[in-house]
Amino acid sequence: MSMNKGRVGRGPGRGHAMSMPVEKAKDFKGTLKRLLGYLKPRRISLIFVVIMAVLSTIFSIVAPKKMGEATTKLFENFMEIINGVPNASIDFDFIFNILLILGILYAASSLFNFIMQYTMASVVQKTVFDMRKDVSSKLTKLPLKYYDSRTHGEILSRVTNDIDNISNTLQQSIVQLITALITMIGVLVMMLTISPLMTLITLLTLPLCVIITKNIAKKSQKYFKKQQEIIGELNGHVEEMYTGHKIVKSYGHEKKSIGEFKEMNNRLYEVGWKAQFISGVIMPLMNFVNNLGYVFVCIAGGILTIRNSIKVGDIQAFIQYSRSFSQPIIQTANIANIIQSTIASAERVFEVLDEKEEIPDKKVPAIVKDLKGEVKFDHVDFGYKEDVTLINNMNIDVKKGQTVAIVGPTGAGKTTLVNLLMRFYELKSGKITIDGVNINDLRRSDLRNIFGMVLQDTWLFNGTIRDNIAYGKEGASEEEIVRATKAAHADHFIRTLPDGYDTVLNEEANNISQGQKQLLTIARAILANPSILILDEATSSVDTRTEIYIQKAMETLMKDRTSFVIAHRLSTIKDADMILVMNNGDIIEKGNHEQLLSMNGFYADLYNSQFVGNEEDAV
Repeated sequence: MSMNKGRVGRGPGRGHAMSMPVEKAKDFKGTLKRLLGYLKPRRISLIFVVIMAVLSTIFSIVAPKKMGEATTKLFENFMEIINGVPNASIDFDFIFNILLILGILYAASSLFNFIMQYTMASVVQKTVFDMRKDVSSKLTKLPLKYYDSRTHGEILSRVTNDIDNISNTLQQSIVQLITALITMIGVLVMMLTISPLMTLITLLTLPLCVIITKNIAKKSQKYFKKQQEIIGELNGHVEEMYTGHKIVKSYGHEKKSIGEFKEMNNRLYEVGWKAQFISGVIMPLMNFVNNLGYVFVCIAGGILTIRNSIKVGDIQAFIQYSRSFSQPIIQTANIANIIQSTIASAERVFEVLDEKEEIPDKKVPAIVKDLKGEVKFDHVDFGYKEDVTLINNMNIDVKKGQTVAIVGPTGAGKTTLVNLLMRFYELKSGKITIDGVNINDLRRSDLRNIFGMVLQDTWLFNGTIRDNIAYGKEGASEEEIVRATKAAHADHFIRTLPDGYDTVLNEEANNISQGQKQLLTIARAILANPSILILDEATSSVDTRTEIYIQKAMETLMKDRTSFVIAHRLSTIKDADMILVMNNGDIIEKGNHEQLLSMNGFYADLYNSQFVGNEEDAV
């Protein structure tokens, strides 16, 4: 997924260039109103920003008029000298005063602009801070099914890219929009005070500018859209090839990979060239239209000057104003597109905030003291969808210290059972109790602290080995960490690493083997010292020798603890106190290893097929 989804791009170095295709919001007004709600607590600061923008623009707009006075005075002085008027000379004092006033005007404009930008930066960052805080808080309250139904990239895009898009627009585009609108109004007023006729001539060029902009936008946007699509293809290809470069080289597909890259790159070149060229045409066309306007303005100004209806300096000031008038119009059009995109980003963020949350914990939660670890499923029904039931009338009674193995084909509901136990999903009916207490009466954090988990997919973060193991227990001492790693048979391999316990795992943790990663997660679980243990394919990704070490560590860890073990290798759970055989969400067989074999049913077939397969492999 492209992380730049929702952003608006422009041609390089062209503030006027055409925006790329804009993703529009489904409910523009509603989302805008809600976004403004985040700005409402800082409305006084926003009013102050508008006042600063008005003052900055006013001082900037007045400057050309004063400059025109200097031009008029110089022209009059030169005409007096040329015509031989006695004692005629250039009035340097007047010119100096004008320059002094101009310096003050521009300095004041810059000062007010600085104050405006500074205040707006504070407003935006506080607003975005509140939005990020709300999203972060919301994500902690969303049920597991929300994450199961969406890719990590999509969630990340909403939390990072979309909020960044909102931040950039609020910081830059809102200020630009305010100043552009004030500039247009101010410049129009100043032009009218100089000459209504020349103002009318200037305004007549605007429809032509709009027509040019609209037509070019229509043609260039399809190329910009195609460009983004090909960039996505190209990025995906590069990521795929470099992630699996060993496989690519092993099978000799380098030339094929390079060929595919060249083909995509050529298409990107063709589309990108057309997009940039067509969007770049707007500048010379707009200049042509504006220059036509300047020609007519100069002609009209010359005629009015001859008739003594206008001064020379006013013509100069008017030309400056007319140049300043078209720029904010184009800028406003571009900002309108950016705001469309930003509202679409805000809408995606608000969709996260509107997601249905987990059922809140009870105000007075139950507390389990002197935990034994007795678990009971009482007539439990569950389905991921409202109209589809996966688990039907499940009844399990697990006593303290028992090891319960859960086996069955893929999709049978093994992991679902564990998810229900930890209350990642809510039941349709029935109840689950721990030591007789309904898990719905416990605070979720208290419930999950009861469990220790070792999963098939190891999760280690970018940090030292010591930090990754210590994640299992807050404030763990060095002695406790080493004791846990020794119990998991991980201490030896850690000490053989160059930096030992201070070895930093990279983001993918691929600077150690899969078996070593699993040992670290087991050490973390041992350190946590949980009351109930959940092992989900804990030994499926390790070699036979490492599996023996893990089994020994697990025997120690599981002693006197209630344990739930999900496994495909049936040889690893022969000693379990209870084996649950699941298929299509139902427990179809229940008993210990010997009992299930004697039934000569589903479990016996599954076990014998693995046993025969292993014998054939050995031969």
